[in-house]
Amino acid sequence: MPPSVVYVHGNGNKVRPELLKSQWDTALFGHDMGAASRMAYWAPLRYPEPLPDFGPDPLDGAPERAEERADVPAGAAPEPAEDFVARTLEEARLEAGTAAAEDAAAAEDAAVEERVRPDESALADWLRDMTYLADTLAEAGAPEEPTAALPLEALWLPRSGRTALFRLLVQHAFKDVYAYFFGGAGPAMREVVARTLDGLDGGPLVVVGHSLGTIIAYEVLQEQGRPVDLLVTVGSPLAVSEVQDHLARPPAVPAGVAAWRNASDLRDLVALDHTLRPEYAPQERITDLLVVNDSRNHHGIAQYLSQREVREPVQRIFGDGGG
Repeated sequence: MPPSVVYVHGNGNKVRPELLKSQWDTALFGHDMGAASRMAYWAPLRYPEPLPDFGPDPLDGAPERAEERADVPAGAAPEPAEDFVARTLEEARLEAGTAAAEDAAAAEDAAVEERVRPDESALADWLRDMTYLADTLAEAGAPEEPTAALPLEALWLPRSGRTALFRLLVQHAFKDVYAYFFGGAGPAMREVVARTLDGLDGGPLVVVGHSLGTIIAYEVLQEQGRPVDLLVTVGSPLAVSEVQDHLARPPAVPAGVAAWRNASDLRDLVALDHTLRPEYAPQERITDLLVVNDSRNHHGIAQYLSQREVREPVQRIFGDGGG
């Protein structure tokens, strides 16, 4: 049987599924793969309508003016990090239906630590760490302002714009992950992936996940134990201990996965920890890769899939670049 690839998209709303699949195909193989690829498209579980065709997706680093998406006017100072963390946590609770009305009313006065339930404290810590890294990156400035800690390029935007763009990624990534673990969305998201995998006819299998999609794909493969020739995760939070605390099973390479390649950019806020090998045994099946993702928020899927270290192992399974 010929090989197949199943994609699992990440946070935020997306374009219609057939277009999204074609975009991932083009980034990974250079052309549409037809029936050889499938997209596990869970976005309708969270968003009523897809994004317009070829519209900007800021969560994938699209070239949208970040200043227009800020919560404050362009050029104004962003709200303090702890206030942003508290507000995002409250919004995530309300979206998931887990916050009482009095909690929302008290949000302005209570300290975030006092409002975090014990079961969500780990994810709140991840949210806080993402936010502080976002602000550090925004402070780093344009390429003519390098620092020893951040030698790679930064956004060609004023600081307020960089802060808005990075915080947009933090906010939406956290809300969808929160919905997955606490809002009751997890089982339905996993069912989408399981149905997509179950529709395959056999043959070598590659599974590619991005961002939250890596968590969903991983947990489904843990449940199924299905043979997978190659699992590819990009921009993944699976190495983050606060995320691991909420996995259904202890971290381990899914039994059926023969090889796992995990790629991340050091500036990707979602992939706050970049190495899976220390926690996911057997370690010899995992390759952790640091790559340069030059999308505007360093989390973009097209930039991840176009990396040579990501493309070549997949294309070898398909033969001659997937043609």
